[in-house]
Amino acid sequence: MSHHRHAPDDTDPAAAPWLSSFHSPAALARLLITAAVGLALDLATKVWSFNALAYNRITYPDGSQQVQSHTYLFIPGWLHFHVTGNHGAVFGMGQGNRWWFVAVSVLAIGFLFYLFGTSRLGQRAYQLIIGMLLAGVLGNLYDRIVYGYVRDMIYMLPGRTWPAWMAERLPADWEWTRGPVFPWIFNVADTLLCTGVFLMIVYSFFQKPHADPQRSAVTGGAENVGDAVTSASRPARPSEHRDARPPAERPRV
Repeated sequence: MSHHRHAPDDTDPAAAPWLSSFHSPAALARLLITAAVGLALDLATKVWSFNALAYNRITYPDGSQQVQSHTYLFIPGWLHFHVTGNHGAVFGMGQGNRWWFVAVSVLAIGFLFYLFGTSRLGQRAYQLIIGMLLAGVLGNLYDRIVYGYVRDMIYMLPGRTWPAWMAERLPADWEWTRGPVFPWIFNVADTLLCTGVFLMIVYSFFQKPHADPQRSAVTGGAENVGDAVTSASRPARPSEHRDARPPAERPRV
């Protein structure tokens, strides 16, 4: 009769640390549900905003496109929706490197799955953060493959500039102080990525080092075995010899 081993309890952070999180239904659910919800929210907002606001697309000879858009004032002066196509990365960096960003995204997905697989079963917050990052990478990766650019629509602090008193006290070559406070347009995937990276940094500061129970058990067991072997192999000291004869037969000293 074989001995049945029960599945580790996911409520115990130290339960079966050698077991990959891929074998834990609860850990997988945290990762996949978080990623699915984030991805669905990202794609849904992109579809809605482009269907409602984009009225023309201009294609240039190099294959790039420019999206012309209406603007929806969700919170006037604070939060607007204005669609645009971003051919670069977050904050518009690296314009025109579509397939390079696709390759980097694929590598990032593999790295996120590696982080998840090496996480402990009790690291719930960590696995949720990985799910957020995964949703962000997948959302923008989908756009780059299907459209050739990333669909952006969230425009915060539109038209707001830095206060004059601040700009006058900063170096004259700091051009960013002469423009809008936040000139970028982004999407839900970018929000998930930036928030996920920030939470990952915060988590790394508050997460305490955790000893590996398996290694401790193995090490402790080895020490016990080593003590037993040592005790059995060394010769007994004179004080450790015990005379098994009755007291009446023992020689008087």
